[in-house]
Amino acid sequence: MKTTLTPVARAAAATGRFSGYGHGLRTTTTHPLLLRTAAGAAAAPTAASGLMFRRHKSGPYGYTQAKALVFSRFGEPADVLSVHQHSISPSLPDGSVLIRALACPVNPADVNTIQGTYGVKPKFSPLLGTSEPSVIPGNEGCFEVVSVGNGVKGLKKGDWVIPATTGFGTLRTHALVEDADKKLMKVGGDKGKEGLTPLQVATVSVNPCSAYRMLKDYVDLIQLSVDGFAKGTASGGAWFLQNGANSGVGRSAIQFGKLWGLRSINVVRERNTPEETEELKKELMELGATVVVTENEFLDRSFTQRLKDEWTNGGKDPLMLGLNCVGGKNAAQIVRSLSPKGVMVTYGGMSRQSFPFPTGPQIFKRLRFEGFWLSAWAEENPGEKKRMINEILELMREGKFKAAPAQEVTWSWDTEEKVLKDAVQGTLEGFRSGKGVFVFGET
Repeated sequence: MKTTLTPVARAAAATGRFSGYGHGLRTTTTHPLLLRTAAGAAAAPTAASGLMFRRHKSGPYGYTQAKALVFSRFGEPADVLSVHQHSISPSLPDGSVLIRALACPVNPADVNTIQGTYGVKPKFSPLLGTSEPSVIPGNEGCFEVVSVGNGVKGLKKGDWVIPATTGFGTLRTHALVEDADKKLMKVGGDKGKEGLTPLQVATVSVNPCSAYRMLKDYVDLIQLSVDGFAKGTASGGAWFLQNGANSGVGRSAIQFGKLWGLRSINVVRERNTPEETEELKKELMELGATVVVTENEFLDRSFTQRLKDEWTNGGKDPLMLGLNCVGGKNAAQIVRSLSPKGVMVTYGGMSRQSFPFPTGPQIFKRLRFEGFWLSAWAEENPGEKKRMINEILELMREGKFKAAPAQEVTWSWDTEEKVLKDAVQGTLEGFRSGKGVFVFGET
């Protein structure tokens, strides 16, 4: 295949000087590896360093070849996603780092963003070099620092990092990140990546953090436990109730509850066979769940009486917190189950069924209804977010907290586009044995 450079690139080649856009140079339409460079001179390039045990695709003059999933219009992932190949200059702007992906999960919010149904819509950008303005989806992932530009203070080659804010665009093999000290968070504190896996790091900042905050911020369950024991009225730690208990958030809440001495009632959907349902119940009990019931059991008229007679000491142990990610009838049953002055926190609506806030319970049970959005909380509390993530990673390092099960999809340089698109599309479909996570091979 004949290689032709753009006029700017030819001039740059003659002088040995290149520069490029911060997060990936534009490519020409005649060849996927050809470069359009930005105006201005930069130091003569050298080969990108720090790739260690994984080879990388090196283009002309030491440019790193990268791939990303992108979309230029809203719709189903299988219809609108495509793989975009671009090049990243070895000459890093001051304050920038080059990173490569190790593992990146696909969350329901990522799919909703692609569909255009998420609470915040991304801005399509022409800077990626695609034929139309586009966006790279994904908010969560584990990356390794490959090389570091001048002026970067908190990162060095070999560090593992995660995005410090949402909207980063994680579904890519490499990224050149400007203002890296602000946009990236080194994981693990002083211990760094020691004793951690890319999968643990890649999945720490959304589901576990959501569970952590919802258990901490709306009802002081730990103090409620202490008060109950002090008065001699409690038969155990404080209770909370959640639907979607098999989700990443649900599994995290179960484990935090066990660590903090709380008791949990967990609702799951029936599986295809009774044996599979019982296996799931057993799995959650081993994580630390106190009670696991199916949705059919939960929605049965007998549930509120069972709650009183079987678990809450005749109703003497109050149920003050319910976590809702389903909506519809399921959410309504949470309302019926809560004790007076209890709180229901909604963080999702997987059933896509509306839930009207009932007037009677608000007045006569004085219930409170709250919504939780991790992105907004994290933007308002960046320091606390970092502290919380490092606390959870330390629990993982000590073997006290397990990452949710994952369906690993290998993303190597030659992985077909359809494989990547299908992995994203399948995130919201049917029963899954685990969260879909891209694990990066030779890129």
